[in-house]
Amino acid sequence: MEEFPTILLVEDNETDIILIKRAFRKSYIANPLQEVQTLQDAKDYILGKEKYTDRVKYPLPVLILLDLKLPDGSGLDFLKWKQENDKFKRIPVVVLTGSHNNEDINKAYDLGANSYIIKPVNFSRLIEMVKSLGNYWFVLNKKPEI
Repeated sequence: MEEFPTILLVEDNETDIILIKRAFRKSYIANPLQEVQTLQDAKDYILGKEKYTDRVKYPLPVLILLDLKLPDGSGLDFLKWKQENDKFKRIPVVVLTGSHNNEDINKAYDLGANSYIIKPVNFSRLIEMVKSLGNYWFVLNKKPEI
């Protein structure tokens, strides 16, 4: 496994992508952050299909940050798809969304989400959240084999 394993960000909002990337840099998290903006690209990335066949350039992520609202479907659809693919079940998914809806929260956990976080609106809180994510998922948490 590479020294700093890859994180996959599934997010279609350009502003959120820029802010999240900036928060990662300000938090000194060295893990590469790959991004996709659609449900189909997320699936293709995980499967290593289409433009994501080069696993050196697009390595399998050890963590997925998933927005629920995507232009071609829902993050919930992605969670359901991932659960149905035994090979990828162990990749942890953190839902990172603006939805406070209890139905979305419950459904995400029912479909295998490992965490559900509401996107902070304040940039300093976003940095705190990213630092906490990095500390938990890459320092404290013991990762399964994928």
